[in-house]
Amino acid sequence: MSDGEGRNSVWLAGCGLEVVAFDISPVAAEKAKRLAAERGVTVAFEVADVYGWNWPSEAFDVVAAIFVQFADPPMRSFMFERIARALKPKGLLLLQGYTPKQLEYKTGGPPRIENLYTPEMLRKAFALFEILELVEYEAVLGEGSQHSGRSALIGMVARKPAV
Repeated sequence: MSDGEGRNSVWLAGCGLEVVAFDISPVAAEKAKRLAAERGVTVAFEVADVYGWNWPSEAFDVVAAIFVQFADPPMRSFMFERIARALKPKGLLLLQGYTPKQLEYKTGGPPRIENLYTPEMLRKAFALFEILELVEYEAVLGEGSQHSGRSALIGMVARKPAV
């Protein structure tokens, strides 16, 4: 998934996973490559935007979509459809983001309510998936200047159907 400077992809590769990540920023991709090299892991980094990335079909066991809330509703719909298609049957989607309450905290995330996630929106977007966990919660984040302080979050784990 779109991965910025590689924090999530490098961590996953450090856990022994084979990881593919993309970001629109060549500068971010270079920083991510340096981070991977520093940590001694391999990640297949690509530079592309959501519309330009070559979304493979049924290629991944897991897709992690962590704070990909730059997407407005039309882009989000496109991205969610491609995520569903990219997962293998029985593949897992791990998604984390901000809820509309985050606008009160202003500690990260997009300033537009239409980019924020609700349980209903996620259930609708992934209606064919088995929702294993879908929880709204609050936590104090300390993940760099863009995700810092008390935050209104949502997390989902969902499984693509076998057929």
